[in-house]
Formats: sequence, structure tokens, C-alpha cells
Amino acid sequence: MKIVTSAEMREIDRLSSERFGVPSLTLMENAGAAVADFVLREYPQAKRIAVICGKGNNGGDGFVVARKLHEAGREVKVVLFASSADLRGDAAAMFSRSPVKAHQVKTSTDLQSARQDFEADLLVDAILGTGFRPPVSGLYAEAIALMNAGSASVIAIDIPSGTDADAYKDRTGLVARANAIITFTAPRPAHVFGQLASGPTLIARIGSPNETIISSLQLNLIAATDISALLAPRPRDSNKGMYGHVLVLGGSLGKSGAAAMAGMSVLRSGAGLATVATARSVLTAVASFHPELMTEALAETETGSIALEAFTSGQLDELAGKKTVLAIGPGISRHPQTSELVRKAVAKYKTPIVLDADGLNAFEGRAGELNGRGRTIVITPHPGEMARLAGCSTADVQKDRLNIARNFAREHQLTVVLKGDRTLIAEPGGEVWVNTTGNPGMATGGTGDILTGMVAGFVAQNPNRVLEAVCAAVHLHGLAGDVACESIGEHSLVATDLLAGLPEAIRRTQDAARVAITRI
Repeated sequence: MKIVTSAEMREIDRLSSERFGVPSLTLMENAGAAVADFVLREYPQAKRIAVICGKGNNGGDGFVVARKLHEAGREVKVVLFASSADLRGDAAAMFSRSPVKAHQVKTSTDLQSARQDFEADLLVDAILGTGFRPPVSGLYAEAIALMNAGSASVIAIDIPSGTDADAYKDRTGLVARANAIITFTAPRPAHVFGQLASGPTLIARIGSPNETIISSLQLNLIAATDISALLAPRPRDSNKGMYGHVLVLGGSLGKSGAAAMAGMSVLRSGAGLATVATARSVLTAVASFHPELMTEALAETETGSIALEAFTSGQLDELAGKKTVLAIGPGISRHPQTSELVRKAVAKYKTPIVLDADGLNAFEGRAGELNGRGRTIVITPHPGEMARLAGCSTADVQKDRLNIARNFAREHQLTVVLKGDRTLIAEPGGEVWVNTTGNPGMATGGTGDILTGMVAGFVAQNPNRVLEAVCAAVHLHGLAGDVACESIGEHSLVATDLLAGLPEAIRRTQDAARVAITRI
């Protein structure tokens, strides 16, 4: 799903009407209906509802919401921060259709007499939309301050009033609070990167054809509809050979669990086979993790990590030769021999590679050796690992995550999965996808190893759809964490809980792809 600027959103609306014949009033009607449906579904106990409207199209959406809620039997009040004579176009048309009389507020004195209208079970913010540029002032500022001072829940139409929709940073200045946001057609940057609401942001499709949705940002939101094809039912005559064989190269003394978790994640993601190749002394620990895992013992260093001999002897050549994907790094350690083995393996093998953890650290100061041109390399760094690769500080990465990931992907011609809140997937052409699933409970050891296995597993099943596969893995990884968090909570969540939550995450994604609303 493309992320667009507010100017591009206006162009989408224009093209929908002028080129594709979708009346603008129909778009507004559908937008208001989507908001009203959300209120009726999510706030069944809210009997007294106040719709706070500005004079623009955001207010027009609000008039539709008021009408729909009135027709549904709710007690609705409309407060219009303008004179009805000031309304134009679609907003004026929808105002004329509304059966709810509006309290028109044109001065601060008028607002004092309208204060009791704000004393409702629920407020709908329809004052300022995504075309507004801060700062907010005058009567609108007074209206926002009054909404913020109350205790009622607030549902924002399109965006909380006063927000800069094109901003990538958290909101500043006077902005309306929101418990939920319903926006339309495509998100703007602030919807994805700003902390705008205490609850969900929903993106409702209201009738604009896909052909109208264009963006210059090279920025996308991962939605269920983008990845659902990879979760389609399998043919009845399926066999394990159809779904790929992943070789996980990792593990060392004290870190056997990382490789084992990655291997099991490969299988839980749907790959047909998973083999974990690890240092000889930790083989038993890996093999005992789950009976479905196959294992291979490799020569080891004096500290119990994989020795360079595993490569120079040709053993690794034999193991890697018939595999669909190589996942390198979970628990592999930073022993100099092991790091050299990682670099040699990445340079030699043309099989798709997923590189993580100390597999990435092997390229610290040697990032020039990472080149995915003509092949598939996916790296999955956390901010510290990204900083070591990019030759900067972790703080530098966190201040400019989008450009750091995009530039590294372009320069090295590979796919970057920069982990964290709003994980970013940047591909070699500069296009970036943003993931919005996941929660703070996933900030625990091992969740990165689970992701490595999931990415490798999905790529193994979809070797010709690598970007979709990576997006699917990242989205489902976060959603599995959300599923686990619902029953376990943030503080008690551990990495393997994601494996238990993955089947439900897949089911929810399949269900979400069938409806006309995307939830962030």
C-alpha cells in the first residue's frame, strides 16, 4: 500500500472523479460511512455523540457521520466552527442533507455557549484534515483545546486536527488528541511514523481506483493485501520438496539456541526442510530443540564456534550446494576464523542468503565486500549492527532510519531489513516498505533469530517473489508477537512465543486481506 503526500491525496481524489467518473460526493459519502460504521461497531455504549466540524471537506465528512449516526438511533450534536454560509462545494451539499441541526460557532463568545455540546460520550474530530499546515490558531485552536480538556474518547476523521500530515516526526504544537483515526484510500507519512493516536489507525478504501494511487515518496505500508497471495491454500498434491530447503549456518558454545530457533522458524513459516549446520560440540543441544530439525556437525574452533576448516575442507560446499536459501549468522560468534568463514561463504555462494547477527558483524569495517548485484542477499540488522556496517553511531541510525536503510540498500544492491519500531524493508532500487506490527514485548533475546528463520523460510517458498516474501515474514513476525502479547503480556514474552502465535497471525492476515479496511 503506497504512502502518499497530502498533495498527492488531493490529486488522487481529483483523478478519481475527473478521469474515472467517481463523483466526489460519493467519495465523501463513503468516507463518512466508514467512520460511522467504526463508531457503531467499536463504541456501542456511546449514545451521546458530538461531531465537531470545520468548514472544509473534513467537516463535510463529519456531516455524513452525523447523519449516519442519527439514522442509527444515536443522539447526535453537530458543532460547526463557521457559518453555514461559508460552506462550499461538497461540504455545503452534505450539510444540506444533514437532519441534525448544527450549532454554528463564529466567535469565542459563541464557543462558550457551545461548551455543553462537547459534554458527550464520544467526540468526532472533523475540524481540520490532511491538507492543513500547522500551526493552528484562532477559533480552531480554541476548539482543539476544548476537545483536549475533556474526558470523552475522540475519533479523528482523516487525521487529528492540527497535525502536519506530511511530517515524519512526532507531532508538535497544538494538536487534537485521538483514541482512533480513520483515514481513507492511502496513508500519509504522519499516519505511519507519527504517534498520533492512543488506539488504531484505520485506512478505509472508499472508491478511488488503484490506478489513481500514485506516489513520489518510494514509500509503502505493508498491508495484508500485499502479502496474502503468499498465504494461499496449497495444492493437494504438495510435497516438502516444493517448498524449499534452508540451511541455517550458526550456533556456537553458549549460543546454540539462536541457530535452533532460526531453524524451527524456517519450518513454522512453511518451508519444506530445515538443516542447521553448527559447531560439533553444540550439535546435541540444537538437535534436541525440536525433532523436525535436521543437523550437520562442523569443525570447530577452540572456543566452540564454527572453524574456517568447515569451508576450506569443502564440507560447507557440499551442504550448501543443494539448498534453496542460506541463513547465516544466528549465534555464530565473532571468532576471527568464524568471521572469515562467513565472508568467504557470502562471497562464494550464489544461493539466496539471509544474513543476521554476528554474520553481519563479520563485515564491520568491510561493508564493501557485501554486494548483492545479480543475486539475492537480505540483511536483517538491528540499529547497532546497521551502525557498524554503515560506519556511524547507533544514534545516527535512529535519527535517520529511512535514509540509512535506503542508501545502504542502493549502494550494496541488496535488501535491508532495519529492525525496530516501524521496521523498514529497503530494496536495491530505493523503494521502502514500512511494517507496523509488533510491540515492546518483542525487545527480548532471540526474536531476531526467529525473524531470520522466517525470512529464509518465506524466501525458500517464493524464490521469484523475494520482496513479497521478506515483507510477509516481517509483517507476520510482528503480528505473531502481537498475538502472543495478548495472552502473555509485554513483560513475560519470550522469543519462542512467536512460534506459537504464528499460525494465528497467518489466519488474521488472510482474514484482513478480505475486507476494505487496513489497520495500523
